[in-house]
Amino acid sequence: MGRHRKQPATTVRRSSLIALTGLVPAGLVAVTAAATDASTASTAAVEHDLPGLDAEVAPDLVAAPQADAAVVEHAEARLSPAANPVVKTVALPDDRAASDLPAGPLGIPGIAVAAYQNAEEQLAVENPHCGMSWSLLAGIGRVESTHAYGKADADGNPIKAVYGPVLDGSLYGNNVIYDSDGGELDGLGGYDRAIGPMQFLPETWHRYAADGNADGISDPQNLFDAALTAGRYLCDGGLNMRDLSQQSKAILRYNNSMAYVANVMAWSGSYSSGLAPKPQDLPRI
Repeated sequence: MGRHRKQPATTVRRSSLIALTGLVPAGLVAVTAAATDASTASTAAVEHDLPGLDAEVAPDLVAAPQADAAVVEHAEARLSPAANPVVKTVALPDDRAASDLPAGPLGIPGIAVAAYQNAEEQLAVENPHCGMSWSLLAGIGRVESTHAYGKADADGNPIKAVYGPVLDGSLYGNNVIYDSDGGELDGLGGYDRAIGPMQFLPETWHRYAADGNADGISDPQNLFDAALTAGRYLCDGGLNMRDLSQQSKAILRYNNSMAYVANVMAWSGSYSSGLAPKPQDLPRI
């Protein structure tokens, strides 16, 4: 996870999930750390489009002979979610509109806030000891992909799929990670690369894969799935996020860099307070 020095490693509609999130109204403080935006976004690659689909249109799609098979399969999964989600990235149309939910603190996209808060609520039930907060997940999402580069559809699927750099040793500071999934999730053979808004390596995703939106699929590109999976990953081993030392230990799993930890914690605190982080709190990673 992350782009630097990686270490090896209910069917509920999203509209219902969003209703539970208590989103912060728009118009709060704007993000001013433009230099940080450039540095965090420049090292990741945006590749192909991914889609979203409402379950209510599934019958029409199933009946229509011209419907794309992958879209129909996704619709059917929504109608009958599996107990154990299918791990896959769903190919979706490229003409989807970005979610119009009101922005949260510091301009964070509303759909991202919904995903992070949904993960917090689910983790509070399945692992209350961990004490995971939505703002910590938002800190990870901010540093890893600027919340899917700020554009995801109403179902939490990035308008453009999010990929990290190829981990073939050509980029300074990154380990060489050979292919672990035959390109199934990252679309790449020979070497791995991080995938999705929370930037998981394929092998790690398979281990922690969660279905945050209860559609029967665990898709690393989907914000709801990625947020819950990230929470499980951070909480693993009985760590308690209320303890700053344990929180730091968990964040280091993403990127073995104290500068990275400082950035994540700074953004997490800022999303909680609504106050933009100070430049000195965001050391270069």
